[in-house]
Amino acid sequence: MPGESPLGMMRAPVQRVRKPAIPPTRRRWWPILATAAIVIVLAVAWVWLWYYAASVADRTLAGWVEREAAAGRVYSCSSQSIGGFPFRIQARCADAAAQIKSNQQLYAIKAKNVVFAAEVYHPTRLIGDIVGPLTLAELGQPPSFVADWARARLSVRGVPPDPEGVSFLLDGPHLDRVGSASGAGVGGDGNGETVFKAKQADLQGRIAAGSPHDHPVIEVTLHLAAATAPTLHPSLAEPIEVELDAVLRGFKDLSPKPWAERLREMQAAGGGVEIKSLRITQTDAIVVGAGTLGVNAHGKLDGLVRVAIVGIEHIVPLLGVDRLLGRGLDRLSGSDASSAPGLGAGLGAGLGALDRLVPGLSGAIREGANASLIENLKKMGEPSTIDKQPAIVLPLRFADGSIYLGMLRLGEAPPLF
Repeated sequence: MPGESPLGMMRAPVQRVRKPAIPPTRRRWWPILATAAIVIVLAVAWVWLWYYAASVADRTLAGWVEREAAAGRVYSCSSQSIGGFPFRIQARCADAAAQIKSNQQLYAIKAKNVVFAAEVYHPTRLIGDIVGPLTLAELGQPPSFVADWARARLSVRGVPPDPEGVSFLLDGPHLDRVGSASGAGVGGDGNGETVFKAKQADLQGRIAAGSPHDHPVIEVTLHLAAATAPTLHPSLAEPIEVELDAVLRGFKDLSPKPWAERLREMQAAGGGVEIKSLRITQTDAIVVGAGTLGVNAHGKLDGLVRVAIVGIEHIVPLLGVDRLLGRGLDRLSGSDASSAPGLGAGLGAGLGALDRLVPGLSGAIREGANASLIENLKKMGEPSTIDKQPAIVLPLRFADGSIYLGMLRLGEAPPLF
């Protein structure tokens, strides 16, 4: 062709290939519909599971309430509600109240609210939060005790009426005795006295062997942090830390029954309380011990706990040696120690008479008696160490309710039945 180069004329003619037409793709809806169907089925299944778990939790809570009623503890609420969907089951009891029958005496207990919760996957484990304050009174009388806390949590495991484990945790608890002038008002107006307070109190119990129906062996642990009970004993006026691990044996079963009957069972079966470990820590004293206690036919404690003591010189003055001295001088002088009210009854009129003769003589006698007693206890005990501190090991004996530390009689425990 004119104007075309020879090289161009030698090339093969180029053929244009026409691409086939691609049909429009159709959008697949079935994965979306399948996903939606699965979500709907799971939602319906979860709703069914929640209502089923809620019914189980409700029956479990009702079973524990019935069990408590059989033991003489009747609970009631001004209003009840259930909720917590979708992840928990919650039963709320507003203005909770209870009537407790103990030794033929009826007591009324009231709390602001109680909320029990259970997980959907574990509806037989109930966790209760109790909102204070809580009041205790004889039926028909003004409150005599008021308790409050930062948090109170109760946990119960098992299917009623057979508990598998119970725990009770209190943060910042305090128990006050309401004064006569403040009895009409919860909390009082300054006329009450603190019976017990602590930074934390934790009590747990579980079945370690056996079963609820056949000779259960119960392990109990107790932890108290910064606890004081000044009205119970002078040695408890300063904060203490308590760690206790004990095992209870001798029960036939855990069916509802009064504690007196349960302790008679223990005594008849030759059971008792094995103190696996005990540690009490105070600012300048430590007590560590282990041993076994039982109950005799009269309902009084018998047994032996070996204790190692750091700072016995700080503990002995708090054990009431001055009261023993006072009673002895009362007998010598023909005085009646009970005639002196309050603390004077403990010191006795005899020591007061010595102070009248020679001011300060009773204090000197007390100090001398304490020093002599401490020296005798150290000679009687075995030397040991606790936390790299020198300690003395002594027997803490319970004989028909009487309590002895070495040769020193501390007092007497009341009969348990």
